[in-house]
Amino acid sequence: MTAITTHILGYPRIGAKRELKFALEAYWQGNIEQIELVQRAEQVELANWQAQVDAGISLLTVGDFVYYDHILTHATRLGVFPDRFATGQRLNQLDRQFYLARGRSQGCPDVAALEMTKWFDTNYHYLVPELRSNQSFNPDFSDLLAQVERAKAFNKPIKVVVTGLLSFLYLSRIVDTHTASPHSSHDHCTHTQQHQPCTDTLDLVDQLLPAYIILFDQLAAAGVYAVQVDEPILALDLSHAWKNAFERVYNRLQRRDALKLIVSSYFGTLGDNLNLAVHLPVAGLHIDLTREQPHERFWLSVIDALPAHKLLSLGVINGRSVWATDFAATQAIIQTATQRLGERLWLSTGCSLLHVPVDLDSEQLPTHVDGRLAFAKQKLQELSRLAQGSHHFSAATPSRPYPTFHLTAQQRAESFEHRYQLQQAKLNLPLFPTTTIGSFPQTAEIRAARALWRQGELSDYAYQHAMQAEIKHAIRIQESLGLDVLVHGEAERTDMVEYFAGLLDGFWLSDFGWVQSYGSRCVRPPIIVHDIQRRQAMTVEWIGYANSLTDKIVKGMLTGPVTILNWSFPPAHRSRREVALQLAEAIRLEVADLQQAGVAIIQIDEAAFREGLPLRQADQAEYWDWAVSAFKHSASSALPSTQIHTHMCYSEFTDCLPQIKAMDADVITIETSRSGLQLLDVFHQQGYPNAIGPGVYDIHSPRTPNAKSMRVVIDGALQSIPADRLWINPDCGLKTRNWDETTAALTELVKTAQQLRTTWLEATV
Repeated sequence: MTAITTHILGYPRIGAKRELKFALEAYWQGNIEQIELVQRAEQVELANWQAQVDAGISLLTVGDFVYYDHILTHATRLGVFPDRFATGQRLNQLDRQFYLARGRSQGCPDVAALEMTKWFDTNYHYLVPELRSNQSFNPDFSDLLAQVERAKAFNKPIKVVVTGLLSFLYLSRIVDTHTASPHSSHDHCTHTQQHQPCTDTLDLVDQLLPAYIILFDQLAAAGVYAVQVDEPILALDLSHAWKNAFERVYNRLQRRDALKLIVSSYFGTLGDNLNLAVHLPVAGLHIDLTREQPHERFWLSVIDALPAHKLLSLGVINGRSVWATDFAATQAIIQTATQRLGERLWLSTGCSLLHVPVDLDSEQLPTHVDGRLAFAKQKLQELSRLAQGSHHFSAATPSRPYPTFHLTAQQRAESFEHRYQLQQAKLNLPLFPTTTIGSFPQTAEIRAARALWRQGELSDYAYQHAMQAEIKHAIRIQESLGLDVLVHGEAERTDMVEYFAGLLDGFWLSDFGWVQSYGSRCVRPPIIVHDIQRRQAMTVEWIGYANSLTDKIVKGMLTGPVTILNWSFPPAHRSRREVALQLAEAIRLEVADLQQAGVAIIQIDEAAFREGLPLRQADQAEYWDWAVSAFKHSASSALPSTQIHTHMCYSEFTDCLPQIKAMDADVITIETSRSGLQLLDVFHQQGYPNAIGPGVYDIHSPRTPNAKSMRVVIDGALQSIPADRLWINPDCGLKTRNWDETTAALTELVKTAQQLRTTWLEATV
């Protein structure tokens, strides 16, 4: 029997030891030249290709490796460079990407970076391209063609990954010159991943088509075997206009030479886009089976509808899970598909392996998970063995390896109006109170102390003393800046999810399981292996110490249950509702302990509140039901006079304001600096009854914001939010910034708030 053709949709680009992260940061800091950055990056690229070759994968995937973000890279290749970055035109293609992503480049003025938002329902963030309504495209694919030439050394058929034309336009936004500032969104046509986009971007199809024709001609001339044309929007609810555009676009792009175009969809089933997708004039289609429920068998409907001359790539390896593939169940699917398709069947990962760690081989696995996990490298091996018909290698995850306990969700009984009146009397804060989101810079000294402690070279007492010194430093700086509500800075926390996972029963933490979140930012998602329970108080000692250092209010900082779940690898055999409520109970107990210790404000971060939302509207009600219930349960132990904050960032919230309202947090802090005022527009249109702190500057950029740009956000917020319910804060935690950047930005923030109080009070006298 001939082995089935295998390929992957993409591979992690950070490197097995985060080589790309460290190279990027060294380059941005001026410690290495660009030539060395490129050399280090190409070593990671080479290792990725070698891993595919070693595993026996049929096609070599090229083009999935980029330096910062694949959408950003594609936009740059297409010649998309917003007018507000015009002074960066002289930069080479790579530095242009960094300028767009970070808002700062050597010799160029600081500007606000491109908007950053979540990639569909994942924790990966992409940069949103800014297009003009009369946008022209001047493509330069030389770097991609150079990748192809390097890949030829492996003497394997090459498949190139390209972002599809329609998905690119769908994920972009129109920003004309007169509205070029990201803070001037009233005239913008803007959207993100789960919304129907503005028709304006669809109007650019004819301008963009020639660039794609050039690209495909160049790839064919370079001897490329196939092109994986990623069109993930096929997993969304599309309007008729966008559905109709698919047929028109691909009729123009169809090939009659040897180059195979494979349209790729993932993160969900095709749904009512099935007939549209299977009849596109391309060589084949890729679908993601791992997002289906086993009983759905939607893939059979695709096979039934697929024209007889087309190939079908089945994504049978879960690119978003670290659990090993169930070989028995998957082989049954492959057997049926082979009988129906023969040599027209390809096997692949459901989506890119970007969303899982690189290699499991370096981990010391506990016995209860040994043999049950697979990272990216192991998934390559699984794919190859499946194609060869092997029944050996991994087993299905046991259905319920541990007994479970069940909970009934609770919530606070008092109304917001009653609570907020009590809180204002208790807290005695000024108008427009200032605060930060929670974390302060994770300095080299903090990381060094943590590394020594983990290696056993620093005692528990010495480590605690070192972290207390960092907390004291953070408190003193906040006092000197004049912030109203302080935070302890989270020096003791590596990550907002990993920290709590390490203190709760039910998690396993890897040593090297890093996953890219955006740019050089990597996270190490914990793995949920059984029931979750809190052993003891997790944060009270650290927050209590910070409280002892100041007469000002110090917030207690917790991560919410939905975020912990969405930023972990969940068990495949348990419902998310069940796991979320177990996490919520642990946080509820922690809220009670903090409150008992005298903490008057407690922030329960839900940065990923929306992240796990199913892509299709028909599937979303169940998610919202348990997500809102889990948050409300986590806060249910708070007294009316205890103020509960929550924080959300870098996702699309404009269509879920009813659910945000239903969370009933006393104060919500939310990202608004990169996405302009579009979210505040929605708050204004729909009404938001509770207090809100719109992020007045972007912490993910190294540029120092000024008071003028902050006032734009604040003045926009005051159009819909009463002054006595408006807070002033950055848009996210400050962990990734250094102290000079942090103090400079917060100085401007406090000054802005103080000036605002003065002018506001004068106006009301």
